Amino acid sequence: MYHTAFYPADLLLPDPQHITAAEMQKWACVACDQYTSQPEYWQAVERLVGQAPSTLRLTLPEIYLGEPDVQQRIDAIAAHMKDYLSRNLFLCYPHCFLYLERTLSSGSVRRGLIGMVDLEDYDYLPSSHSLIRATEGTVLERIPPRVKIRQDACLELPHVMMLIDDAQRTVIEPLAQAASQELLTKVYDFPLMMDSGAVKGYLVDSDRQQQITQALQHLAAPEHFAARYALPPDTPPLLFAVGDGNHSLATAKACYERLKQTLPREQWENHPARYALVEVVNLHDDSLQFEPVHRFVTGVEVEKLLQALKQHCEASELPQPGAQRITAVVAGKSMPLYLCRTSGNLPVATLQNFLDRYQKEHGGEIDYIHGDDVAVKLSMQPHSISFLLPAMEKDQLFPTVLLDGVLPRKTFSMGHACDKRFYLEARKITR
Repeated sequence: MYHTAFYPADLLLPDPQHITAAEMQKWACVACDQYTSQPEYWQAVERLVGQAPSTLRLTLPEIYLGEPDVQQRIDAIAAHMKDYLSRNLFLCYPHCFLYLERTLSSGSVRRGLIGMVDLEDYDYLPSSHSLIRATEGTVLERIPPRVKIRQDACLELPHVMMLIDDAQRTVIEPLAQAASQELLTKVYDFPLMMDSGAVKGYLVDSDRQQQITQALQHLAAPEHFAARYALPPDTPPLLFAVGDGNHSLATAKACYERLKQTLPREQWENHPARYALVEVVNLHDDSLQFEPVHRFVTGVEVEKLLQALKQHCEASELPQPGAQRITAVVAGKSMPLYLCRTSGNLPVATLQNFLDRYQKEHGGEIDYIHGDDVAVKLSMQPHSISFLLPAMEKDQLFPTVLLDGVLPRKTFSMGHACDKRFYLEARKITR
């Protein structure tokens, strides 16, 4: 039988005796790496949550990473985790998968599967041949601040979304049929805060757990994998591609590797920190759309930056054969740019390579923005410019990672910010 690296987990969910269905909307909040240039969003969430139990108290929105009180916030997270456990706010569902139906802001439904992955089978390096691989470049400097949060945490809450290339829809889609026939036990069903749709969760019984594992084993079988992508038969399989939350998964890996140095093998081999909770989504899910992640640069002389871009990338405002097209937005006004001298196969790679170099030489701050309207609005700020990028086709993902390694960081996003994973489930990562 082939190894899958994906297993049922001991899931912690809010106990209805302590957190009612009406209060679940305050409990679940969006992934911490969203709305990083929109403090008003997080201020609204704070007002909505108030003093109610919430995953907002168990996570650190990245907009606060650079604040003077960041250590106090981290200390508060660890304290809230212990407090919620001591108050028995959770119910434990042992050794289970959880099937999700997430109604998105568009009204479409994204189907997912919660379980845990073995961090021994994950490697974010571009040369990785592991079963679980990053799709985009990992910025090592982003890991230590996140380690500070996880290293003292007794719980983890997932916003990692991993993709499987399951064109025959054998892993997750059978669960949708079972749920529609009321064959699965529903454990939650509620609208999400801030007009972000809704979510339902169902326990997966043991027979269907086995079916999931068998379907994943088929996808991971070397002969099937190689035939699917017309690769040599000895090509190491790629079963899971990390779509969202790669830096969080890399942080979990770093903490686990550090733990291994302090424990004898027989203790770390089965330690809960060896695993990380994730949601798996089929690349072929009808709701799944790849959205571009735009660039917002502030604290720069805009005209100077544009001139440098035009010179470095031989950019023209007129269409050029074979050029990569992006759109620059200054003070709300858009200008197409055609990059003739490219440094990557995708426009995002050429632009990112230029911006990284320019930032080192001239300063400024680069942020990654979801949504055209948000990027255009931000361009109205002084000394600022936004760059709108085209979307990547999702069927390019697995072949590109297999053949070329990881994509440039923040190449794509799986939906708008409000459609990202919401923190809801938890798992103990300490003994």
